[in-house]
Formats: sequence, structure tokens, C-alpha cells
Amino acid sequence: MGMLDGKVAVVTGSGGGVGREIALHMAQAGAKVIINDIGASLTGEGQSATPAQQTKAIIEQRGGQAEINTDSVASWESAGKIVQSALDHFGRIDIVVNNAGILRDQIFHRMTQEEWSAVIDVHLNGSFYMSRHAATHFRKQESGAFVHITSTSGLIGNFGQANYSAAKLGIVALSKSIALDMKRYNVRSNCLAPFAWSRMTSSIPAETPEQKARVEKIMRMGPEKNAPLAVFLASDAAKEVNGQIFAPRMNELFLFSQNRPIRGIHSGEGWTPESLAEHALPALKSFFVPLERSGEVFSWDPL
Repeated sequence: MGMLDGKVAVVTGSGGGVGREIALHMAQAGAKVIINDIGASLTGEGQSATPAQQTKAIIEQRGGQAEINTDSVASWESAGKIVQSALDHFGRIDIVVNNAGILRDQIFHRMTQEEWSAVIDVHLNGSFYMSRHAATHFRKQESGAFVHITSTSGLIGNFGQANYSAAKLGIVALSKSIALDMKRYNVRSNCLAPFAWSRMTSSIPAETPEQKARVEKIMRMGPEKNAPLAVFLASDAAKEVNGQIFAPRMNELFLFSQNRPIRGIHSGEGWTPESLAEHALPALKSFFVPLERSGEVFSWDPL
């Protein structure tokens, strides 16, 4: 018996990379899988059914069941078609993995409106559209699991990714809201921040010695390392796990903190700009969160 026997999973962006590995592992765990992928380039251009067909072929070679959907997550109507495809092919939907994504990396002061909107539409809006359409069915059956793919670019920070970082941190807030609103229906919502060398990380600059060393570390981590956690979070074994953020890194596993007050001060007379400068700043400054990037926080080699 597999951990996902009898369940139907929709995995967006599962034509390659992390999404493909999640789809493969979910099928191996007994789920029937909708492989959603439009087959676009890393920046979202073009369309091909080949990546999804390749994932489907692997699943079927291993004795699993899968069907393909090539609609985009980036609009309300097409996201609805993705969810409907699970019902049409397999009669139900139990799991949604919001993995589809594109990159339009650009330093902030040069970022265009189009570069911003394109990334927000796929990552953040797409995660909402998919989740909202599935929620109707999850609510009726009083069960369901969401696994949202976030990133340390949003959780911690990175250069040249204001659009991607904002979308990925927005997904964390979306997941928490879903977890709070749908707990009464036995629906769970969690986030997974993958570490992996894939198409989404292949655009990381590798020009300076520091950048080359970072890329070498990332290349050691295959996308398959993230799939077991996704299977677990989607399974009934994780029924008590809700509203959390996890990051698998090679053979390491991290649970991320979430925003909480870390230091408080009080003024009986209230605050003025001057008293803030004189008293509040010195009291709070040593507690400021450092301006760090993901690679600086995770500074050791993957284990």
C-alpha cells in the first residue's frame, strides 16, 4: 500500500525539474496524477506538450497512472480547466501541488512592469487560482491537501529577483490563509522551499569565484531530493501538519520560522520622531534582521 493510494494529485509545472520528480514520486506512492505543464521556456515563452509527455511516459513505465493537461495556471479560466481535468479523468481531486513557475530576473531599478506582472501572474496568481478552484471540491468532500512551492529567495532574499521573491513570499501568506480558513474542512496547506539544481536555478550567474562556488554546491542537489517531503505533506500521515514552511536541502530538512515580534519597547508618553531616534533605535538596532541572501544564510556545503 502506497501512502497516496486512492488519491488524485494535480502537479503544476511537472514537465521537468522539481515538479516532475514530485509527480513521479506521487505516482509511485499510489496517486493518479494530472501532469500539468505548458512546455514553455524558463521565461514563459513558447509551448510544447513534450515535457509533460515525457513525465507521463516515465510514470506509465513504472506502472503508474497519469494524464496530461497543458492549460496555463496564470488565468482564472484555464486554472479551472486544470482542476476539472482531474475530475474528468479520475473522478476526484485530493492534492494540488502549486509548482509552476517562470523567471524574469532583473535588478530592481531596471525591472519592467511586464517582467513584474508575468512572474506574479504565474507564481502568486496561479497558486491562488489553482487553490481556489480545488477548494470548492475539497470543501464538499471535507478533505484535501495543498503543497505550495515557495523559495528562500522570498523567505530570506536574493539579488535581482524582486518579482520572484515577492511572489514566493506571497505564496507563504496565501498558504497560511488557506490553512486557517479551511482547517474546519480537514484541508491542509503547507509550503515547501526546494533546494535543487534545475532549469529554474540554471540561470544563476557563475562568473566570479564566489558565484561559481555557490553554483557548484547547488549542482550537487538533484530535484528528486524534494519529492519525498511533498509526498509526505500530501498524505494522511501529515494530517497534523498545517500552515508550515519546510525546506529540504540534500539530506537536510529545515522547518522555517514565521513572522513574530522579536523585541518590544514602551514609552508612556508615546513616541515622537526625536524619541524614536534617541531611544527606540538604540534599543532595537541590535535586534535588526541582517540584510542577507539565501546563499549567505545557508553558507555550508549540502549534507
